[in-house]
Amino acid sequence: MVATREVMYDADGLVMVGHMARPEGAGPWPAVLIGHDGIGLDDFQRRRADHLAERGYLALAMDYHGGRWFGGAPEEMLARVLPLIGDLDRMRAIGRAALDVLLAEPDADPGRLAALGYGAGGSVVLELARAGVPFRGVAVVHPGLPPARAEDWTAVGATFLLATGSEDPLCTPDQVLAFGAALQDAEVDWRVHVYGGAQHAFWAAPTHPDGSPTGGTTHPTATVPGVAYHPAHTVRAWRAVLDLLDETVGELSTE
Repeated sequence: MVATREVMYDADGLVMVGHMARPEGAGPWPAVLIGHDGIGLDDFQRRRADHLAERGYLALAMDYHGGRWFGGAPEEMLARVLPLIGDLDRMRAIGRAALDVLLAEPDADPGRLAALGYGAGGSVVLELARAGVPFRGVAVVHPGLPPARAEDWTAVGATFLLATGSEDPLCTPDQVLAFGAALQDAEVDWRVHVYGGAQHAFWAAPTHPDGSPTGGTTHPTATVPGVAYHPAHTVRAWRAVLDLLDETVGELSTE
């Protein structure tokens, strides 16, 4: 049985409400920081943390909205997210506050550190990596990508997984490949997964307003354009994330 709990911490003038998941048994454990999509921390990211804890990772699903979830309110979400991803110092401060909480957890292994980010949460973890946080592995799924400049990444030692859908209008395959080319020029280890037919936030299963699943692929509430659920690629993308983590900080990593 994994142990989970809510963790509260201060960042960006807000009280953040993250989700910590600890493995069973004794550490030290590799530590994974998870950044949620722009809509807010929800049960999908909490379950990612729980699943990682079941596999022997200490995981923190961060919060960067102060406990707010913007389901069905895309305009409010964008009003919060767009200024944030346009401010590198704010993103780094928010990510650093969450990372400090994760690394302060007993039995966290700072030498085996990785990050996973979805959407704007991918932007946050990328900024931490660019600022020098010594991640071994960084996985980002349909992230907001920074400018593709090799000089920004020459000192980064992480292995990167970049993933998006072929039909994502907000994080296109061309954008992902351009960023990958910058990593290549910086001699960074990287890989790209493009999921055929998938759109933005393809992992987000549609729900009714009461939170119950619709069982379909179309969202009944308002979203940003280009969002649709793809259950098969949701599983495939998660498998790719697990492969990266196992390789870089988990059971397949080499010290």
